[in-house]
Amino acid sequence: MKLPDVDIDLRPGTDILDHFPTAIRASRVEKDTLKKHQVGVYLQNIPVDNISGLSAIPYKQAADCGYFKFDFLNLSMLEKFESKQEIRELVKHDPDWRLLEDGDMVKQLSQIHRHFDIVNQIKPTSVQELADTISLIRPAKRYLMRAYIANKELIREEIYKVPDDPKKYYYKRPHALAYALTIVLQLHYLKFNMIE
Repeated sequence: MKLPDVDIDLRPGTDILDHFPTAIRASRVEKDTLKKHQVGVYLQNIPVDNISGLSAIPYKQAADCGYFKFDFLNLSMLEKFESKQEIRELVKHDPDWRLLEDGDMVKQLSQIHRHFDIVNQIKPTSVQELADTISLIRPAKRYLMRAYIANKELIREEIYKVPDDPKKYYYKRPHALAYALTIVLQLHYLKFNMIE
């Protein structure tokens, strides 16, 4: 059984090996050469290439072998807040959803910055609807957009099902919700800076 990756957001500049010195950086193959995966590491004992110090098994094959990759992503938005508590408080409150009606505003938001046309058609007014919007942008689920606009509740489950062609890009619900919450933080931050 292929195991999923786990994404963990960190402040930029965080080197995960400072916190997990025995972690092994994931690898990928580029032009028949083992290269460092941009953000992936293994916290388990995986074979190591003696020359590069990277995982000897490229990440795509490692997943098939049962190795579990963690992607530690640098999220610049985290630098804008003082503490975890501040973030926790902000995500409890709805942002001003009307900000998503402004194309220039949407251009500043992660995940949806190039998709104002879709955001404007769906007009999300909740974290779940924003997650759905993020998922509908992906190629494997874009065909569901009209049906979703007609009946969000009916189509929602279909958005998060594994596509018939597993090579097609789509988001699982937890990923989409996490990205939606990041956008909520961005909206709060942008609105606060507009008022100041």
